[in-house]
Amino acid sequence: MRLRAHTRRRGSPQAPGPGPQTPVMEFRGVGLTYPGPPPVTALRPCDLIVRRGEFVTVIGPSGSGKSTFLNVAGLLDAPTEGSYLLDGIDVAGAGEAARAALRGRHIGFVFQSFHLMPHRSALENVTLAMVYNRSGRADRTARARAALIRVGLGHRIDAVPTRLSGGERQRVAIARALVARPSLLLCDEPTGNLDTATAESVLALLDELHAEGMTVLVITHDPAVAAHGERTVAIRDGVLAEQPGRRARRALSREGVAE
Repeated sequence: MRLRAHTRRRGSPQAPGPGPQTPVMEFRGVGLTYPGPPPVTALRPCDLIVRRGEFVTVIGPSGSGKSTFLNVAGLLDAPTEGSYLLDGIDVAGAGEAARAALRGRHIGFVFQSFHLMPHRSALENVTLAMVYNRSGRADRTARARAALIRVGLGHRIDAVPTRLSGGERQRVAIARALVARPSLLLCDEPTGNLDTATAESVLALLDELHAEGMTVLVITHDPAVAAHGERTVAIRDGVLAEQPGRRARRALSREGVAE
């Protein structure tokens, strides 16, 4: 079933923002097939709901379809079938420019490789994420400074990435993702380039952000990372399947049920 678009019609009153019960992300039969010859189905039609304030992890091995899922969820690619509602807006048929605008307003990205500008300070890297924001420079700088303080880098605001550790660079990337106040924090292998201790500190930060109400979606190949989610969805051969998350595992453990 294809859902009706929730975008407002030209000339109609401004639609209200999403309510607390509106899912941040909802797939209804979403799939992606790359044209051939022969055509390749990278993501098979699937349903998935990520509710406001949830921490969901998606786990799968290399070649399982994780990158395709990320690209669709992050509005980098358009699905070839189904409906995708982001904050109640059906974005499945949106063009490239519309998807870019929606990404900027609704999604904060955190990548494995940080993607920071090496010769810009931490503060400048975070401020640049708001380059299309209509607020003044002073407001953007204040928000960037506050975001860096929130992730524990108030003492490294003026440092350039080449002077930061891997963990510090990932915290700058998280601050950059948070500064625009997105609905969804979308993380792609956020600990993939970090040692074990540093990875745990970054995951602890994601746990804190989730506890404060942020909706977090982490894509990973690592079961230890996936265990941080309230819910875990496995992907293999382009097929999504719900798995017991942290809460479910704890319930099973209390009941003495083997996983």
